[in-house]
Amino acid sequence: MKMLSLGDELKSTSYPGRGIVIGKSEDGKYAVTAYFIMGRSENSRNRVFVEEGEGIRTEAFDPAKLEDPSLIIYAPVRVLNNQTIVTNGDQTDTAYDGLAKGLTFEQSLRSREFEPDAPNYTPRISGLMTIENGNYDYQMSILKSNNGDPSACNRYTFSYENPKAGEGRFIHTYMGDGNPLPTFEGEPTVVDIKGDIDSFTSLVWENLNEDNKVSLFVRYINIADGSYETRIINKNK
Repeated sequence: MKMLSLGDELKSTSYPGRGIVIGKSEDGKYAVTAYFIMGRSENSRNRVFVEEGEGIRTEAFDPAKLEDPSLIIYAPVRVLNNQTIVTNGDQTDTAYDGLAKGLTFEQSLRSREFEPDAPNYTPRISGLMTIENGNYDYQMSILKSNNGDPSACNRYTFSYENPKAGEGRFIHTYMGDGNPLPTFEGEPTVVDIKGDIDSFTSLVWENLNEDNKVSLFVRYINIADGSYETRIINKNK
């Protein structure tokens, strides 16, 4: 697959939905991840990211305006020892609990499927980053309806060993705006990972649609010792 510009991919559609980027920094020193959320409804836009332990959670920016919390309030990022889990829903907890019991990432997500938000049936996208003894690899998963048919769940897991410096994979919930929203198709897109954490964060945020973007989380994890830096941007302040 040809490597594409992450900035160009982000700005190519007004509504990619929620998205996960995972890869390795240009200098090869850091495992990199970004997770963003977007929203079209007032309920979806009424959110912020806040830190919780080593991870983050979403919460209502204005609690008085919170309508249905079921699919919008969750912990997108959790850390289990040397593993960082990033997802677009409460399957973060499912993956965390499964890994803690000795299951694989794929096995852990077997009990879940796409979101019950007909007619979109939003896919559940997830990522797992593992750093051990100076080595780094990652996996990505998408659970989606069978071309809009909710009677079946199609499950895809992609594994990346020894990722190349300056390269990442990008997966998001929708191919663009629409009604119903068109589900992401194909493998995670190969994208470039450029710059330090601040320039990378700016690149992602500035290329997301201004009207629809809500929040962004970025983390750079030092592959040598597991230390990390985090950036969070919330449109609601």
